[in-house]
Amino acid sequence: MLNATLPKIGRDFINGLVLGISQIIPGVSGGTIALILGVYFELIEAINNFARDIRKNLLLFIPLFIGMAAGLIIFSSIVNFLLRNFSFPTMLFFIGLIAGIVPHVYAKAREGEKFIPRDILFIAAPFIILLVISFLKGDETGPRSPEELIANIGLAQILLFFFGGVLAAAALIVPGFSGSFVLLLLGLYHPAIYSISTIRILLTDITNIALLLDICKVLVPLGIGIIIGFLSMARIIEKLLRNYQKQVYQIILGLILGSIIALFNEPMVYSSGVSPNLIIIGIASFVLGTLVSYFIGRKSL
Repeated sequence: MLNATLPKIGRDFINGLVLGISQIIPGVSGGTIALILGVYFELIEAINNFARDIRKNLLLFIPLFIGMAAGLIIFSSIVNFLLRNFSFPTMLFFIGLIAGIVPHVYAKAREGEKFIPRDILFIAAPFIILLVISFLKGDETGPRSPEELIANIGLAQILLFFFGGVLAAAALIVPGFSGSFVLLLLGLYHPAIYSISTIRILLTDITNIALLLDICKVLVPLGIGIIIGFLSMARIIEKLLRNYQKQVYQIILGLILGSIIALFNEPMVYSSGVSPNLIIIGIASFVLGTLVSYFIGRKSL
């Protein structure tokens, strides 16, 4: 039994690692990545039916969430480095990951039938809403000084992090919509990423109480909000999938298509500059991401 369980534990840890990394990238949907990896529906079911088989669900949650935490902590600095220095090819790779799943979601949204006007509406509405949000969003690049990121955080900001966590978790569990993108819209992305990246510093000096308090002011309310949003949205999504699966996939398709366009409008994509060589590398990155996503998604969806 143990030998049969270990490979799945390893896969769940790696899936969690990838999901954790995806949460660092604004515009990249954790729900979409979970769909690509084939753990989305298993995760939703496990959350909503945790008490029915606690041991089985813990064997999913523990390696998955440890992997997510490791991905966030270990790769936050790496991804930040890539985004600051090679933002164009890095973001195009992630856009490719999103694009590669479109044919699979499209097939689910059609269910072998022709689209009727109502179906088009279910796809177009979230697509347009996401584009409007993207184009109305200001260029929130955030302060570069770590001290500025967490300065003057009071009760109002702590409450904002809590509600931001609820909204980000709701976005995380809806494929096609990005939790980190929500945090970016609310001006919370950079403080959150900075706080996560400084956990490594805290682990080397656990007596640094000032740093611990700074991290807690951001991550504790954010984490509580994420847990509450995650649990509440998981049950809603499961009910919708049970009763309106085709329509849910149509909405997901609209969100995914909208997020692809919205990402090309994201200033972070071009923040480190674009040159002819980077365009070529970016196209190759996009194609690679698309192929990886398509072939993994073909087995998962």
